[in-house]
Amino acid sequence: MTANWAAFAAAEPALAKLAEDRFGAFTHHVLATLRKDGSPRTTGIEVRFLGGELWLGMMPGSLKALDLRRDPRFALQANPGEGTGMGGGDVRIAGRAVEVVDGAAKAGYVKEVEPPEPFHLFRTELTEVVRTYVEDDTYLVAQVWKPGEPVRTLKRT
Repeated sequence: MTANWAAFAAAEPALAKLAEDRFGAFTHHVLATLRKDGSPRTTGIEVRFLGGELWLGMMPGSLKALDLRRDPRFALQANPGEGTGMGGGDVRIAGRAVEVVDGAAKAGYVKEVEPPEPFHLFRTELTEVVRTYVEDDTYLVAQVWKPGEPVRTLKRT
């Protein structure tokens, strides 16, 4: 089961806002894809939240784009920022990336973002959103959302 960003935000608006804020705090984040041999590849990426979707744009022919064309599974980690404070916690998103080839959808993205062209554009179908943070300098707390389920909160010392 998957959901787009709008469905996630409707189901869990507070967690969605926290996630958007974490990704909005910095420009560059880390995308994990799968290579031809199944091993992981991590690369930097900029992301956009527009029109109820989480978008991944990338240079033409980039290895991450070729990875996603072959196997759409991805994991996306928000840039934690400097030091160890992790203001707002650590946010990770997993799902599948669907390449956008529709001219109208791509034109709407171009109008908003003005990326260098040509480029690959993927919209995301979420399978999981996780926020991890430290509470009261004592507990490691993980909030885990999956489509069709409420957020589960796990705490440990």
